[in-house]
Amino acid sequence: MGKVKDEQLFTLLRDFLLVYLPNQRKASGNTVKAYRTALNQFLKYTAGRKNISVLSVTFGMVTYKTVNAYLDWLSVEKNATPATRNNRLAALRAFVSYAAACRPEYISVASELTTIGIQKNERFAKVDYMSEEAVKALLAEPDTKTEIGVRDQFLMIFLYDTGARIQEVLDVKICDIKVDRTPTVTLHGKGKKTRSVPLMKDTVKHLQNYMKVFHPGETWLSSEWLFYVERKGNRNAMCDDTVRLRIQKYAASAREKCPDVPLNVHPHLWRHTRAMHLYQHGMDLTLISQWLGHKQLETTLIYAHADTEAKRKAITEAMASDPFLEAEPVNYTVSDDEILKRLYGL
Repeated sequence: MGKVKDEQLFTLLRDFLLVYLPNQRKASGNTVKAYRTALNQFLKYTAGRKNISVLSVTFGMVTYKTVNAYLDWLSVEKNATPATRNNRLAALRAFVSYAAACRPEYISVASELTTIGIQKNERFAKVDYMSEEAVKALLAEPDTKTEIGVRDQFLMIFLYDTGARIQEVLDVKICDIKVDRTPTVTLHGKGKKTRSVPLMKDTVKHLQNYMKVFHPGETWLSSEWLFYVERKGNRNAMCDDTVRLRIQKYAASAREKCPDVPLNVHPHLWRHTRAMHLYQHGMDLTLISQWLGHKQLETTLIYAHADTEAKRKAITEAMASDPFLEAEPVNYTVSDDEILKRLYGL
């Protein structure tokens, strides 16, 4: 490992993530992780721009100009949504404000970052989701004759059936699952809120097969992670980056057989896909909202809006040869002054 050029910067980063956020702000583990992701990405971007190593980045490089360029890069190059861009900006502002509280010389930088505008979200952003054919193609890709194939297939099934966020899935422990008459899983969502989600019969069958392979002998009261990685005999919860890479691998091969598989398949796409399919098959939006763990029903309306656009497109295509559309419009002309006055209410 190389030598750190600006020890003060990395000391502040460490204290911000390991002490200030969890202990003083009482931020959740997911919030700390999101801030860490944002700061790591910014450091890598800055290092790449300067053609230096991450350890050579200094606080002097954290400027209004650099942060603005990073946010533009997110929007243009990474195709990030306004929400993602705003979250990254919030993380950078929070860190720099913390640094300014510790070191007064950074107050001017913190002040500059407050002038960067928040990007407005469209009320109904475009929702990406997969067709049912694409879902089937993806689930058929893992080689279930292998242990990894059994795990990866069940992981995608679990993501789809629960409609859960990736971190909610990775936080599931065996004891969170009930396989009685009404099989359910308890998900630990944002803001430390929990919700219970039903599991379909086919999902339970895959779950039981998965348990035989990865949790032989474990009871349903076990506090072991449902999905884990094992290193040197120790089991740890699986990382979302690992899940993302595995899914992208299967998407690439599935796309060769099914053109419906999108170019960018990521864990959260399964959540949008499941919600969209449920809505298209008649589930009430209120139920979908509760099932997804949305705080407000308005958040769930994106699925109704997206489906309305799909219906509009289908109607337009279906009506392209409608005889009424081919009829020439009749242009009426009014020459009588009295009639013209009456038309205008005079």
